[in-house]
Amino acid sequence: QVQLVESGGGLVQAGGSLRLSCAASGRTFSSYSMGWFRQAPGKEREFVSTIGWNGGSTYYADSVKGRFTISRDNAKNTVYLQLNSLKPEDTAVYYCAASPSLGGGSLPRYDYWGRGTLVTVSS
Repeated sequence: QVQLVESGGGLVQAGGSLRLSCAASGRTFSSYSMGWFRQAPGKEREFVSTIGWNGGSTYYADSVKGRFTISRDNAKNTVYLQLNSLKPEDTAVYYCAASPSLGGGSLPRYDYWGRGTLVTVSS
């Protein structure tokens, strides 16, 4: 089993940056692909980015491509999401998730979820 705890959210002005972290418990972190998702008020949870087990494969939603960067440190059991050039429409609760396979952008492929961290971008 994997437990995930996100941190790093907060209030930032448009154009600003944040770095989200997701710390994972368990010895098998390096065998999971990891994803970031977000859910804005009144909207469904949506895919943001994913990274393969060894960090070699990364994918992004079109809405964040070129602005967000996903990375992982398997020695620290942590996955990161760097958020740059933030926009008010990026406001959401951001969740990290772990998949034992290639999770990609499909929520059902992710078995473990954190509780989320809130990112608020003011205009």
